[in-house]
Amino acid sequence: MKYVLLTLISAMLLSVSWPTYGVPFFIFFALVPLLMMEHGVSKFSNYDRKSWVVFGLSYLCFVIWNVVTTGWLYGAKNPDGSHSMMAVIFPVLVNSLLYSLIFQCYHWYKNAQGTYWGLAFLVAIWMSFEKFHLGWELTWPWLNLGNVFADYPKVIQWYDTLGATGGSFWILCVNILIFYTVRTWEAGRKRKDLIKNTGFVAGLIMIPIIISLIKFTSFNEKPIGSVNVLMLQPDLDPYAEKYSQDSLTIENDLLSLAERNSKGKIDYYIAPETALPGRGSISETAFEKSIVLNNIKGFLSKHPGAVFSTGISSHKFYTNDKNLPKEAYQLNQGLWVENFNSAIQVVPNQKVEVYHKGKLVPGVEIFPYMSYLKPLLGNAMIDLGGTVASLGTDKERVAFSNPFNKGKIAPIICYESIYGEFTGEYVKKGANFLGIMTNDSWWGVTEGHKQLLSYAKLRAIETRREIARAANSGISAHINAKGEIVEDTFYGDKTALFAKVNLYDKITFYTRAGDFLSRISIFALGFLLFYFLIKKFQNRKQKSA
Repeated sequence: MKYVLLTLISAMLLSVSWPTYGVPFFIFFALVPLLMMEHGVSKFSNYDRKSWVVFGLSYLCFVIWNVVTTGWLYGAKNPDGSHSMMAVIFPVLVNSLLYSLIFQCYHWYKNAQGTYWGLAFLVAIWMSFEKFHLGWELTWPWLNLGNVFADYPKVIQWYDTLGATGGSFWILCVNILIFYTVRTWEAGRKRKDLIKNTGFVAGLIMIPIIISLIKFTSFNEKPIGSVNVLMLQPDLDPYAEKYSQDSLTIENDLLSLAERNSKGKIDYYIAPETALPGRGSISETAFEKSIVLNNIKGFLSKHPGAVFSTGISSHKFYTNDKNLPKEAYQLNQGLWVENFNSAIQVVPNQKVEVYHKGKLVPGVEIFPYMSYLKPLLGNAMIDLGGTVASLGTDKERVAFSNPFNKGKIAPIICYESIYGEFTGEYVKKGANFLGIMTNDSWWGVTEGHKQLLSYAKLRAIETRREIARAANSGISAHINAKGEIVEDTFYGDKTALFAKVNLYDKITFYTRAGDFLSRISIFALGFLLFYFLIKKFQNRKQKSA
């Protein structure tokens, strides 16, 4: 029961740390009880299969953490209106399993190499896992530790140097130092060591916070200009209205919303993810002939100097089976189609620019590792409107330039805003502000849309770019370059939000270097594994001699 209690304490601390309801400072010692559980089971218990005990208890901890923080996934609905159990069960069980395997590897390595080497290994493998979790087809970095301070931008201004992955490294180091402090006190009861180690812990926590507060109060970067942005929030029910109304009705409603709120000069109209065309999609080979897109150009002719950026569903046709993208599927004999979740920029008298979402939601927009998982799961992708086939992507980011001013918008689509280094690629392409187009209404009034908004603040700090965020049902927001929400809307309101968005052109160290701490951790992990193998080889050689 002692070890179960320690496990539950860790689960509780991890859960109550998370945005948007939690207090993130609990994260600094959230892993300590779990580390104490592992140490107690390894050193002092009489279990026959200690590794299984450690694995089972750590899995319990991570399942609770995942359920409490991402249980809102249950809000996703099937086409018949019922809640999708697969939407929450699969991510929770798989993500918890991955974290448990990481902790299990730490348990094995520590028992083989000793506590100090084991703790270094835990930092290296956890950081490496978070980096891996950003890139594979089952990507789900929602619970990466550095995200936990998203609602407290004043204490993480140094993310413009080390990013959210630097936050993960910080949190892991503090947890390990606290665990070390507890263990040395238990072993020796030496007050001098306790005071010294406690001082190290306090310094490791406070120094980055002090640096951050100084950066926050002294931030005085001069913008190269500003643009007037109107973010449109149409509040379309994603399960009914969006796919039952015809495209022109949806568009007329959107443009009427824009017209009613066009007070003064507008440089950018930004509409949410897949705001158009409703059910179905727009052919990219016929953009210039599209009634929907030409209606937008007609609207812009009444507002000279403005451009229109919006999310759309689009597709491309192929008539040759050679060099087909893997996401294309056959419609009939000699005809294939590839679907996209896209962002476009519409400018009068110019061709429509398009960008295809590069980070897809597993199980919704991409069937991860289809050749391996489809025989096991069947057609288990969640149908959130339209096709459930895997979507196509763009391999590189783009920035849409405004021909009428200095504005260069990063057309970030929903889920992409979780990824720090990925978002930095837009800035490297010249983006001087971030335009997030999102549809947060799939999960209803839950923590889901609130957490996604909070994570956008991290991207503002990392890149030092202001954000104009247009959401279907909320929350639309203007976020400044320090990660503060300047103004936002209410969830479920049909409204528009005006913002004067400052433009910045300086490149932060994090934007240039990306997740370099993660890459160092991967190198360290390789070294530690190599060291383990060398030691094992030497021990065998000595025994044989």
